[in-house]
Amino acid sequence: METKELKNKSAQDISKHIADLRQEQFNLRMQRGSGQLAQTHQIRNVRKDIARAKTVLGQKK
Repeated sequence: METKELKNKSAQDISKHIADLRQEQFNLRMQRGSGQLAQTHQIRNVRKDIARAKTVLGQKK
């Protein structure tokens, strides 16, 4: 999700989005551990999305 889209959301929506991203990050880590993850760049993208969402959340508070 782009930063512009995140800035239009409420703080509660952003917090829920972060929780969803953390769950996705966990699932990707489990796939990597079992050798099923073919696209390893997804882990990095999710991590950056989490950081982006946390930054916008911090700006809102």
